[in-house]
Amino acid sequence: MWSIRRVYNLLSSSYLVAARLNSVCYRGAHLSNSIFSFDHTTRKSTSSHSISGSGAQFTFLNFGTLGYCNSTSPVFQPLNVGVSNEDDGFASEEVDDDNETHSVHLAPKNEEFEHEVGIVLGILRSIGCKQSGSESLAENLRLVSCAQVRNMLDDCGVSVTSEELVVDVLSRARNNWEAAYTFFLWAAKQPGYAHSARTCNSMISILAKRRKFDTAWALIDEMRGGRIGSSVVTPDTLMIMIRRYCAVHDVGSAINTFHAFKRFNFHVGKEEFQKFLAALCRYKNVQDAEGLLFSNKDTYPFETKSFNIILNGWSNVIGSPREAKRLWKVMMERGIKLDVVSFSSIISSYSKTNRLKEVLRLYDRMKRMGIAPDRKVYNAVIHALAKGGLVKESLNLLKAMEDSGIPPNVVTYNSLIKPLCRARKRGEAQLVLDEIFRQGLRPTIQTYHAFMRTQRTGEDVLKLLDKMKETGCPPNKDTYIMVIRKLCRWREWDNVFKLWNEMSDNGLNDDCSSYTVLIHGLFLNAKMEEAHKTYLEMKERSIVPDPNIDRLIQTWLSNKQMAESPTIDSEVRFTDSDRGSSGKARFPSGWFHRGRGFQEKLETRKVIKERGFSFWKQ
Repeated sequence: MWSIRRVYNLLSSSYLVAARLNSVCYRGAHLSNSIFSFDHTTRKSTSSHSISGSGAQFTFLNFGTLGYCNSTSPVFQPLNVGVSNEDDGFASEEVDDDNETHSVHLAPKNEEFEHEVGIVLGILRSIGCKQSGSESLAENLRLVSCAQVRNMLDDCGVSVTSEELVVDVLSRARNNWEAAYTFFLWAAKQPGYAHSARTCNSMISILAKRRKFDTAWALIDEMRGGRIGSSVVTPDTLMIMIRRYCAVHDVGSAINTFHAFKRFNFHVGKEEFQKFLAALCRYKNVQDAEGLLFSNKDTYPFETKSFNIILNGWSNVIGSPREAKRLWKVMMERGIKLDVVSFSSIISSYSKTNRLKEVLRLYDRMKRMGIAPDRKVYNAVIHALAKGGLVKESLNLLKAMEDSGIPPNVVTYNSLIKPLCRARKRGEAQLVLDEIFRQGLRPTIQTYHAFMRTQRTGEDVLKLLDKMKETGCPPNKDTYIMVIRKLCRWREWDNVFKLWNEMSDNGLNDDCSSYTVLIHGLFLNAKMEEAHKTYLEMKERSIVPDPNIDRLIQTWLSNKQMAESPTIDSEVRFTDSDRGSSGKARFPSGWFHRGRGFQEKLETRKVIKERGFSFWKQ
């Protein structure tokens, strides 16, 4: 009943946001700073729109916000290409944290292509550097864009002839949504080029990630076409919005966007519903996903895959074996057929929480039921054995895995390397790493992270970073955060700021977590001014700081202001009671010495320990 009541409340709240989404989706962008200019007299009612994406072209009307106006309207061409950096379907089924296998198809790039991309990015970076006074990056960008950006891009000599250039620039400029959107609008007006659904989806992903949902819906409304062409909105477009809403835990808007599939004349079946559940679980909205699963059982009948999505959410996303066990019992009570994915999810949950006995019990039960273990199950059991100190048994299971015709992959070897590194057995972990190279496999970022945690000097850390780059596995944001935290602890500030600049060049310091690590490390080492400068840089980039960091900075600023403020000699007034019989003022004992040296003297308080507790002595 709790799940039904919760979903009823979510559905009720979704109708409250329906009016806003409908007004953005179907009546244009009624915003104070509208991105497009609309002729609302040409709009039809919602029910009269024809949504079909075959052989259609779509025309932009006007780009009034950034000062761009061109009589020749650029055209969208429909192209059924999704966004490569977004998971779809049941991607969250990975048992191990090493969800490392990605198939990305990139067009071959030559030196001329990279040169053109570099020119465009140089112009876009210069936008962010032209800040003056107290102007924020967003305000400064709008001032520069209308007067200079179009001329700078027009005069740079770069011709946009393919979507690959646009997608590459958008990917590298994704951390500055305004710069990316400025380029997106400029590229749309170039002769001989037309935006595709792929480029539009990339731009929508950038906007939605920065929580510019109204601007994203305005772009989707332009993609719909209206009278001037059929829609080029794809199901991937709406799934991007759903994922972004799930990422900010706005479940009501995600539900409403899912209902928009029918309004766009897209097919809505069990596969689309399962993708929706997977998006919710991916961003820890597992309880909401479970409630939707049970409340929609008449529309979308129970299936093993739907339950597996929720089970994986509790097991590996939330990491709650108790909730996973509860859902496991519900599946058995309702007669849901258990498969290898079900076992891999719950075995992985127990494996990560050091419950080796439960792992082996489920593994034996699985074999008794005649379900053949897959690679994910083997990886989870090997990880549990190695974590429990049974390295020999884990190697035996690895050999049995090979004998059964399932070759180990990098995730399998990582399942051995991680526990060995945690146990400070670097020699044995190095032997496993050598085996990875002998098998012709490439170590992943998770492999190097395990070794990075065992390093004890800055020199060793930098050597490992160089080795990562040499083996074709460049460090990501998590790598830099881990290393910067270590170097701050060791007070190697030259290397700290060197890596921080390297993160900036690669566009990896675009969120609160990276700034929080650096500011916290500077504060712990009494580098207050540097921490304050980093804090101001974060605010200028419109990154919302962590509340603890914000409170820390504000407290330091207030204390600094009090310490630097000049002492004001105010007149001391006395009442008659403060004067003696002689009429002279009586000062308390030590009045003239109470302020001397108080900053040098440490405040001390005695502590009394009694019955295992500590108390301040009164």
